[in-house]
Amino acid sequence: MTDLMQKTTKSPSSQSFSIDLPIRLRRNRKSEAIRSMLQETRLHSSQLVAPCFVVDGNHQKQIIPSMPGIHRLSIDFLIKETIELYNLGIRAIDLFAYNPIEKKDPYGSEAIRPGNLLQQALFALKKEIPEMCVMVDIALDPYTDHGHDGLLNDKGEIDNDTTLQILAKMSLLAADAGADVVAPSDMMDGRVAYIREALDRNGFTNVNILSYAVKFVSAFYSPFRQALDSAPKVGDKKTYQLNPGNCREALRECALDESEGADMLLIKPALPYLDILAKVRQQTDLPIGAYHVSGEYAMLMAAAEKGWINGDRALEECLLSIKRAGADFIFTYGAKRMAEILKSKG
Repeated sequence: MTDLMQKTTKSPSSQSFSIDLPIRLRRNRKSEAIRSMLQETRLHSSQLVAPCFVVDGNHQKQIIPSMPGIHRLSIDFLIKETIELYNLGIRAIDLFAYNPIEKKDPYGSEAIRPGNLLQQALFALKKEIPEMCVMVDIALDPYTDHGHDGLLNDKGEIDNDTTLQILAKMSLLAADAGADVVAPSDMMDGRVAYIREALDRNGFTNVNILSYAVKFVSAFYSPFRQALDSAPKVGDKKTYQLNPGNCREALRECALDESEGADMLLIKPALPYLDILAKVRQQTDLPIGAYHVSGEYAMLMAAAEKGWINGDRALEECLLSIKRAGADFIFTYGAKRMAEILKSKG
């Protein structure tokens, strides 16, 4: 028995005696008022980022079967959705463009075509709701017919350095259309420095780079790839995405991207890699985000639809754990629902 759990007092006859008392941590949990006052980690709508899929056309709201509640939206519906998100307290979205197969080729040509869907969406969003922070995904997998994030050489291998040129052009198109943040998710070596130099040289010194610094090879991306029809048609992504068993390598990636000029870092996926997130938090003072990816979201929604879990409570618990591990902001397909829950709590 420790000294903290012992109390010595005097009896009326001045004889000393000892009473063993438990440490009662439950006193700090006895009411909602006290629990709320002492809560260490909190979620805020302004720190949620909503990924959004934009599709060509008008009045389009296409269901994504593997991601309940998430749709591909044409620009008119995307604007409406973005305004709703803003009114719920969400201050950032991340844009992904859906490209049908006829617009894909081995070179990702549509990604660097002036006036492409992504540019159109950016111009429209910044005109209608300039207060919203609009991030843009920078990678080639939604644009290539082979589904890889980079260009392939004659041997079918990723051509890292040639890909950097395309990523820089994508970033310049996004910046020119009003993007606040470019978010390279491709995992090519040296792309942060290459993009930063291109942006600065062309006068876009105020455009942020959010680097997907740690992007693991993961089974949890499947619903996203279905949403964009971007799964690799040949091979896999193990030569550029990280091995799930490697921690030190993940920390090196973060340090390199910081040295190359990244303004923010992103860890992806989130829940299976909370240990990585916590270690990166100790390593850097840069803002860190985590991506609660499509598979993580889909599992929650599927279990909730079956009645096996309370979906709202499970979503909040998952996002709270990501924040507790060290994330400053969270990408999640549950952003809108979480913001609604937080608003209902006042």
